[in-house]
Amino acid sequence: MTTTRRNALKGVAGAFALGMGGIHWDTRQAGAQAPKKGGTLNFAISAEAPHYDPHASDTYATLHFAAPFYSTLLRFDLAKFPELEGDLAQSWTVAPDLLTYTFKLHPNVKFHDGTALTSADIKATYDRLRAPPQGVVSTRQATFADIGTIETPDPLTVIFKMKAVNASMAEHFASPWNVIYAAKDLASDPRAPLTKINGTGPFSFVEHVKGGHVAGKRNESYFKQGLPLLDGWKGIFTLQAAAMLNAVQGGQVMGEFRGISPAERDRLVSAMGDKIRIEESSWTLALLVCFNVEKKPFDDVRVRRALLLAIDRWGGSTGLSRISTLRSVGGVVRPGSPFATPEAELVKLPGFSKDIAASRAEAKKLLADAGQSNLKFTLWNRNLAMPYTPAGIFLVDQWRQIGVEVEHKQSDTAPYLATMNAGNHDVAVDFTNLFMDDTSLALSKFLSLSRSPENRSRSKDEELDKLYDDHIRERDPEKRKALIRAFEKRLYEQAYQQQLLWWHRIVPTHKTLMGWQMSPSHNLGAQLEGVWLNT
Repeated sequence: MTTTRRNALKGVAGAFALGMGGIHWDTRQAGAQAPKKGGTLNFAISAEAPHYDPHASDTYATLHFAAPFYSTLLRFDLAKFPELEGDLAQSWTVAPDLLTYTFKLHPNVKFHDGTALTSADIKATYDRLRAPPQGVVSTRQATFADIGTIETPDPLTVIFKMKAVNASMAEHFASPWNVIYAAKDLASDPRAPLTKINGTGPFSFVEHVKGGHVAGKRNESYFKQGLPLLDGWKGIFTLQAAAMLNAVQGGQVMGEFRGISPAERDRLVSAMGDKIRIEESSWTLALLVCFNVEKKPFDDVRVRRALLLAIDRWGGSTGLSRISTLRSVGGVVRPGSPFATPEAELVKLPGFSKDIAASRAEAKKLLADAGQSNLKFTLWNRNLAMPYTPAGIFLVDQWRQIGVEVEHKQSDTAPYLATMNAGNHDVAVDFTNLFMDDTSLALSKFLSLSRSPENRSRSKDEELDKLYDDHIRERDPEKRKALIRAFEKRLYEQAYQQQLLWWHRIVPTHKTLMGWQMSPSHNLGAQLEGVWLNT
């Protein structure tokens, strides 16, 4: 890795640390006790994966299900977050002009079916990510649009040549979503990863019992010596919060790695005392209010803006933070992170004023002007108790206060996503699910639908696209910040989508569970290779 790149990462790390807020880091790694091999880890997954393909997903349910079976090119070093470390890459270099990335792969890596991993598999995977074939979805396609060519001069070397500078590209090579598939599998069937698993990760696939669990066992041919430590693991689907809490409390599962509410935390601490470990962090995750601009009357910006103006985010933050994982008011970037919009600027944007009475008066006028004073619609939502249900109930009440009647409809993750991805919703509670604070990731969701399949507002906005492109080319932090502010202002004025509230992460684990690392993203650390049981 180049010195320039290391220094840049240190600067980001320092800025990030200043914005993190109260993380309660556990000291379980500091002791001299040697890790133990063996045992099966049972943990809770509070939603079932809609499919097995992380490339086509933006829900943690897929990642917690699939990540232990796969490897990525790079990954985040959670002990030094947000610094990077190699996964399949043994080493890498970045050219000073940021236009060439060269990776040297670990030798003797094998897929679970016994075939050897080579640079051809890296190329096939990233070709699928940046230019998916017909019928294949790449949720992060826009992220890799700047890749020009991918060269494989030998089986253990892969070189990415960029068409243009993307100041965040190294971090995107570390995305937990960009798992590496076998070239031969993709050549046989580009859609195979939706239903079949063949990775190089620390665990190999055992079974998926729909409605029950997913299980993996130790990959005896894993390329990292001495890992994994567990014999295997089982992710148990616990869609109801009460069932999950009972399972944690009763020891049927050793933890839940996504996050629980303050009330749920307090219940576990009261019941379990020093047997439970609680870790907390700000969270790179927000819920969104999303309008389908292809459906009337939501093709009218006046209607969209009126509905956003009616929401009291500041009051909602106070109330919802007591009963849910929702907490912070913020814009397109996580509050407290280096490029976040300060509160003094945020309150000037549509939907963020603290004068809710004036905002609602304006909202009623906009609806009247649009001929929608008696507006009725359906709010589409996920049936996860935390925090989707309280968010939906809150929104229905907010819109009732300007005379709008809303039906709150919730469903399982798979039909919820399928409905929105097909454009069959009117208004939805959507989400932005980030694995880091980088703005090229945070903003890409809001690009025109042709560039960003996860844009569930289905909007097309060339001005936003241009602001995004300008900002990822810009290496001066202050100039980049100005472009982000312009992007945010345009997005909120057009009211395609808008952040409701950002989340706060609270993770419970039994104190006998060791080696798992907390971070501001529930998408990171899901491979489980270093986790062990002190029993």
